Amino acid sequence: MEISPTRNTRILNFNNLSEHVKDIEKEMQQENRALCFESLYIAVRQQENRIYTDEELLLLPNTHHTHSDEWRIRKASAKRLVNYLRQQHTNLKILEVGCGNGWLSAMLANIPSANVVGLDANQLEIEQAKRVFKKDNLAFVYNSFGDITFEQQQFDIIVFAASIQYFPSLVDVLNRSLLYLRDGGEIHIIDTPFYNQLAAQNAQMRSAMYYIAMGVPQMAEHYFHHEVSVFNEFKSEIMFNSASLVNRLLKKHPFDWIKVSK
Repeated sequence: MEISPTRNTRILNFNNLSEHVKDIEKEMQQENRALCFESLYIAVRQQENRIYTDEELLLLPNTHHTHSDEWRIRKASAKRLVNYLRQQHTNLKILEVGCGNGWLSAMLANIPSANVVGLDANQLEIEQAKRVFKKDNLAFVYNSFGDITFEQQQFDIIVFAASIQYFPSLVDVLNRSLLYLRDGGEIHIIDTPFYNQLAAQNAQMRSAMYYIAMGVPQMAEHYFHHEVSVFNEFKSEIMFNSASLVNRLLKKHPFDWIKVSK
């Protein structure tokens, strides 16, 4: 049996039919999982009062909103990252994975000669980002990082800001990111907690109870607690150490800033 190829079809024969069916089933499972995550994520964002108006979004990370303490932390980490990138060579090509409503991507686009792509699987906030942040050097893409392929695209910088915890495997997402980096490129991870093995297990239980109390227990299946030891498998560096004596005394920032180089 043979089917003429058209867009989104494959040539089939009896020898590879079963494999083709498995591929289709896998694609459908991934698509359903992505749609499930998107709807759950928006439900949580709404309950947590994290869906902002266009006017509020334009002000971020400066806000007197309910989560102003969190935004103070995120403002500090964003400022550190932007200042670091400003010192790099010009014409930076930057990808932010899990950009949400795009506030950080818009900030990164203010770096001279930078070109920025913000990617997210959340259509509601991506459409808002497109509507609110209009810059010639800034683009937003609605898609999952696991599904999209940047053909012949090599980035200098890939950023995960409060987003890498939504990927089930830290190893997989870092390896995928390295594929899209030019030689000498860098991955930067900010605003994300990492754990030792025991702490990760405890944090997983806390998250499960949190989402149960919120009425969206399924969300716990999409939120992951990665162990910091994974970075030992990569060329990594702690750019900001939340466990430093000064930071612990001042209680300024709870998250490490980690760089992975290619």
